[in-house]
Amino acid sequence: MPVERQYNDSDSSGERAFEVRLSAALHDAGDTFEADRGALAAGGTVRGRRLRLWRRTTVLGGAAGVALAGVGGALLVPRIGSPSGQPPAAVSTTPRPAASPTARAVTSDDMISMLEKLLPEGKFAKAEGRGVDVSEPLAAPYAQVVFDDGHGPGAISVAVNRVLPGGSDARQAVQCPDKIYTPYDGCVTRHLPDASVVTVVKGYEYPDRRVDTKLWTANLVTPDGHHVSVSEWNAAAEKDAPISRAEPPLSVDQLTALAAAREWRGVVDAIPEDPRQTQEPPVAQGDGRPILKTLTSLVPKGLKVVAHGSDDDSEFSYVVVDDGKGRSLVQVNVQPDMSDVAKQLFGSGSETLPDGTRVAERKQPGEKGGAGVVMWTVDTLRTDGFRVVISAFNSGSQQSTATRTAPALTMKQLRAVALSPKWRS
Repeated sequence: MPVERQYNDSDSSGERAFEVRLSAALHDAGDTFEADRGALAAGGTVRGRRLRLWRRTTVLGGAAGVALAGVGGALLVPRIGSPSGQPPAAVSTTPRPAASPTARAVTSDDMISMLEKLLPEGKFAKAEGRGVDVSEPLAAPYAQVVFDDGHGPGAISVAVNRVLPGGSDARQAVQCPDKIYTPYDGCVTRHLPDASVVTVVKGYEYPDRRVDTKLWTANLVTPDGHHVSVSEWNAAAEKDAPISRAEPPLSVDQLTALAAAREWRGVVDAIPEDPRQTQEPPVAQGDGRPILKTLTSLVPKGLKVVAHGSDDDSEFSYVVVDDGKGRSLVQVNVQPDMSDVAKQLFGSGSETLPDGTRVAERKQPGEKGGAGVVMWTVDTLRTDGFRVVISAFNSGSQQSTATRTAPALTMKQLRAVALSPKWRS
């Protein structure tokens, strides 16, 4: 993913809820998800807003990528290895029909061959791929190779899928990730001449930078809903491989051109359309203002809000506060209809208030690699399934080193915020 915004998955109780729902989603999808970045990149989108909530910061091969060089003016994307320098052909904004079962199949060999032909001259190794499978519409076609242009091997992957034009998945695919959760060196979004949108980010495989493996990715979405995600690394594998070169193999322009290649759009057109995707209700931009406003209003006196999240998510937001003793990240999820996961979220250590509200309090280490980071959480569930879970950290970011011994909010203060009646409004 990825997508996508860039999204919070740090709360352990939220992760348990996510795992419950993800298990069901994987079953529905016929176990089509695989444990490699290429397969998940553009096609591993689990339907449902609550699922997207918990994988907010998960980088699925296309959720973070490369910074696009150059500012201002139209971006021309010459085809890699082509002397013509012609941009990709314009695409129609008319929705394309679902692929016919009799359409020519796109095999895994086809995907690998297309990727290799679109790359500059070099050597290839460890090629993998998956084609279009009409029986598994949620299994995204992908290809990945280890490419060596003579300056050291680097892994390159491409994954494609269909997204609903104008839908939340399309918007999230081309949003810059939030640096609070996903550190990167740069991110720029540009509109191409054919009205496609591409977001490129220069990032890292490990957000906490425990290993400086670079991950550069380009995400492209066309007006017709083609989603192409390209990722590359400066190592022969995304993880557990030594750094083999200073930068990933492809330049920013080459990476962008690879994502814009018209060959991938033909593959997307061959993917059977998921009927559930066409039923996605429109999501209004800016519908997260109430949650951010409420969270800000509940910050205890004496704490200054020095940073905050965007207002484009109706169920998640965060603020970074400082009392003069160091920054502290505070994040909140507000979710309706969560009664079905009550048993997973609230075990024997939780309490039940007189009005039936379930409350669980947890203190635990941080989960994103920041040295000395701790996470304090208060999780609440009303009798009608309305859930508010708030977490505070002793750092302004989960990936950075702790800036203080404890979060800026006490457990008592976190409890008061989570149980505030303001969330109902």
